[in-house]
Amino acid sequence: MSTAPAGDGPEAGATARPDVVVGLVAAPGVPAEVADELGPDLAAALRGEHPEVAWDVRVVEDGLVAPPADDAEIVAAARERLLAEEWDLAVCVTDLPLTVARRTVVGHASPVHGVAVLSLPALGAVGRRRRALQTSLGLVRALLGDDGGDPGVLRRRLRELAADQGDAGGGFTARVLTGNLRLLVGMVRANRPWRLTASLSRALAAAVAAGVFALVTSDIWRLADRFGPVRLVAVGLGSVVAICATLVVGARLWERAGSPRVRKQVALFNLATVATVVLGVLTLYAALFTLALTGALLLVPSGLFAEGLGHRAGLGDYLELAWLTSSLATVGGALDAGLEEDEAVREAAYTHRPGAGG
Repeated sequence: MSTAPAGDGPEAGATARPDVVVGLVAAPGVPAEVADELGPDLAAALRGEHPEVAWDVRVVEDGLVAPPADDAEIVAAARERLLAEEWDLAVCVTDLPLTVARRTVVGHASPVHGVAVLSLPALGAVGRRRRALQTSLGLVRALLGDDGGDPGVLRRRLRELAADQGDAGGGFTARVLTGNLRLLVGMVRANRPWRLTASLSRALAAAVAAGVFALVTSDIWRLADRFGPVRLVAVGLGSVVAICATLVVGARLWERAGSPRVRKQVALFNLATVATVVLGVLTLYAALFTLALTGALLLVPSGLFAEGLGHRAGLGDYLELAWLTSSLATVGGALDAGLEEDEAVREAAYTHRPGAGG
């Protein structure tokens, strides 16, 4: 099994074009045989589509995971290999079947990780080499954020991906954010952050339980009445930060760059991760606020509420109660978010979208 580059050849070093390194990782056996044929074809096709950068496709044989394994495990293992080898992108060739909503698919692409998975069983036996090439090209396009929009944006993305980054710090992260905002938005949208909390059963159950307890406690009524907008905002922000930090730190979603070569994509990964988690938690907060307000209006009689507050209860008082209740419920979710298994959190945080088939 060759590990030499299948890219632009010796003459590429004489040009000033930066190179994009693609790791083509194949499981032993038939996938490795297919990858040996696919490597040169993929490099040539990528050069034809995007000649502004030099393409270096490196074919390696690595089982990555022991079967049975799903696409999330393959992507996680490939991400580790990508960072260790300092690749820009990785495409895994596997003989394991992949499914989405119980449908067999030919490939998955996770732009957040920079990793795609190609499943050989879904290609069929006829024209497999051609279909493997077409599917691999579609997966690479998905990883690059190529949605058929402005080609200038894609060219800039390629040049940035190929360029080594030698600095760090807040200024570097800011440049990554401003220079890749469109790509970042696409990565976060592909993750479907609104589905994050629904996938974390323990955190969701704890949040609902804490909200119910707060809603029927008269002391909470009086606190909500006396807190005022500033304290309510502070408690709300604190609850959101608490559960976000618990998910990111507890499940080890934050990556560290081991070398300048991968620093940019690690920064993009971390920005997309934080944005996904924050949007998911804000979705939870909004849902809890709606449930708390509905529950307060239905379950807390105005007379009893006014007696507990010591004055007439109006809609503003119910809104304040729902606000504090949703904040406390979010804190309850944060406490149980730490009990979620790391794999469950990662699976919830990252949605691998199907790649284009051939």
